[in-house]
Amino acid sequence: MNIADSYRLLGLRAGATYEDIKTAYRRLARQLHPDLNPNDDRAKERFIRITEAYQFLLSILPAEVSSQDPSVAAEPAEIKVKVHKVAQNPDAPELSLVDRHLLQSSYEQLQDLFKQKKFPRAIALAEGLAQRFPDHPDVRQWQAITYHRWGQHLIQDRDYEKARNYLKKALRTDPHNRRLWAEIEQDFRRLEEKIYRRR
Repeated sequence: MNIADSYRLLGLRAGATYEDIKTAYRRLARQLHPDLNPNDDRAKERFIRITEAYQFLLSILPAEVSSQDPSVAAEPAEIKVKVHKVAQNPDAPELSLVDRHLLQSSYEQLQDLFKQKKFPRAIALAEGLAQRFPDHPDVRQWQAITYHRWGQHLIQDRDYEKARNYLKKALRTDPHNRRLWAEIEQDFRRLEEKIYRRR
């Protein structure tokens, strides 16, 4: 379960508020509850998945918990968040604790998705973050790196046209990243060599 999947299962856009998440879950839970759908296995399965998504989002979101909701435990007063070095970018906009936590969690998920070579899911996560944080330079960099990794993978899979498109997309996403330009230039050379050999 990752952030993008959890929002999607609850029918929400990335960055929805705690109240939005709670409202969406309650609405779907009423529709899909096994007691209301005793003979519908698909409803039961969806109920389980939305419950997991809801619990996952609550676990990463320091909730603005109201004391009237006894089903959700209050968060401790101070939440320590590991800050990756990219989060200290001086050009980055000031973020709330919730947003910093979301970025850190998303960064870790991206790393896992890269290791598992689940590039389409990594792209979905990066694009969701870019919608949520359109002016954040680190998010733009992650999105470009994700397109770049997918492009490299597509070269290995011999899907050269698609690879070229994603490499160009990476450059357009983070055009001032010199290191990225250098790496993509090498990838373009490799791509041209492979295309030339095929002829």
